Amino acid sequence: MERGNHSVTEFILLGFTTDPVMQLVLFVLFLGVYCATLLGNTTLIVLICNDSRLHTPMYFFIGNLSFLDLFYSSVYTPKILLTCISEDKSISFAGCLSQFFFSAGLAYSECYLLASMAYDRYVAISKPLLYAQVMSRRLCICLVLYSYTGGFVNAIILTSNTFTLDFCAGNVIDDFFCDVPPLVKLACDVNDSYQYVLYFLLASNVIIPTLLILASYSFIIAAILKIRSAQGRLKAFSTCSSHIISVTLYYGSILYIYSRPSSSYSLSRDKMVSTFYTVLFPMLNPMIYSLRNKDVKAALRKLFKLAQTEV
Repeated sequence: MERGNHSVTEFILLGFTTDPVMQLVLFVLFLGVYCATLLGNTTLIVLICNDSRLHTPMYFFIGNLSFLDLFYSSVYTPKILLTCISEDKSISFAGCLSQFFFSAGLAYSECYLLASMAYDRYVAISKPLLYAQVMSRRLCICLVLYSYTGGFVNAIILTSNTFTLDFCAGNVIDDFFCDVPPLVKLACDVNDSYQYVLYFLLASNVIIPTLLILASYSFIIAAILKIRSAQGRLKAFSTCSSHIISVTLYYGSILYIYSRPSSSYSLSRDKMVSTFYTVLFPMLNPMIYSLRNKDVKAALRKLFKLAQTEV
């Protein structure tokens, strides 16, 4: 990949603040969040792999979501921690490109995966008798592979178009990671074709999956309304509640950041919003899918008892 401006060999990440005391506070805060993210997602993956009751399509998707969140958080947080305690705020051009590519690939993959999970919930509620037959192991694996492939193919498109821009406005990134808005602020040749690429990626990775999710839930709502008992309707809706919360938080923050023209980017405001979906959201997902889930709680108790027995 040929870079646009050969004079840029590294970027400077300003992060959140230059106050040493606040940097230390943020280091402790982000370290705690990162440890919770690693522990929560790893635990959920272990539970799903080891407990036969969780060997269902729904938990297969949840396990892959935890896998994505585990690495998604690792793309950003170690560098954030380093910039909080080090005077060296630089990141090489290659390092910035790699961070940008993997963050985009993992984020786009998660968008497709959440859409696949919506389809899974639609089949479970609308066609419960055919659920095992429709959501076969082969289909589940294909949906996950399509999610990863689509995510990283689109990440290649975004990365190749972004890093061939001419960065003539310096190399200081007013953010804590390499992202579209701060890099666009440094570029001097952002033309309409690049904006069209961003709109295409927004449509293919966010808008279309969102429409698929809305379509799935329109059928889900119709199926729930046909259930006669209030208890049955509540039980059916509870199987979707975690996914609805996850989709709302994730898609809401991404649409806010990337659905606007580049001229309207506000780095200070966007920085706070992007912190949510890059750092906090991967920590929240295991809680969203486990705190109200009886099967996961039972699997966790079984794991604790097994650990105590071995000790």
